[in-house]
Amino acid sequence: MARMFLTIPTILTWTRIFAIPLIVGVFYAPEAFATLPEKNLIATVMFVLFALTDWLDGYLARKLNQTSAFGAFLDPVADKFLVCACVLVLVHLQRADVFVALIIIGREIAISALREWMARIGATKSVAVHVIGKLKTVVQMVAIPFLLFDGVAFGVLDTHWCGTWLIWVAAVLTVWSMVYYLQKALPEIRARSH
Repeated sequence: MARMFLTIPTILTWTRIFAIPLIVGVFYAPEAFATLPEKNLIATVMFVLFALTDWLDGYLARKLNQTSAFGAFLDPVADKFLVCACVLVLVHLQRADVFVALIIIGREIAISALREWMARIGATKSVAVHVIGKLKTVVQMVAIPFLLFDGVAFGVLDTHWCGTWLIWVAAVLTVWSMVYYLQKALPEIRARSH
């Protein structure tokens, strides 16, 4: 049982959850620790490194033949925690709109509940991960570090402007993917509402 929790891929997945207080904590550190631009850079680098573990843990799980039901459960949970926590930090820093946060967090709650219900009735294939959901995740994972950095990267790229546009694109994709999954689940919902 302990081996299931302590495989290399699972440990990497856990790091995304443990990263949350570290990234949030950076912005609560005293000014003597770092200036705001330095905090932005530290939080951005941390987010990118921890976000990369999402690809790495999946790769290692397949490569080392260490896939598990627990890992399959924990992986999306870790992603959602990390994204939702960072979006809330960005709202607090006034770099993201509250409406965007409500869309992103609300969708995650709604679709997680839908998937749980569909699993209970044995219809998980209806709400399997779709390309729209994957695209939404990619856009979020690019928008968040841009907004965390909140400056000019490489002397030319205004990350606040780019991040703001991308987070709104992510919000649109979030709604689109939610509608898609609900449409897929609708026949099952109708069948059980009589």
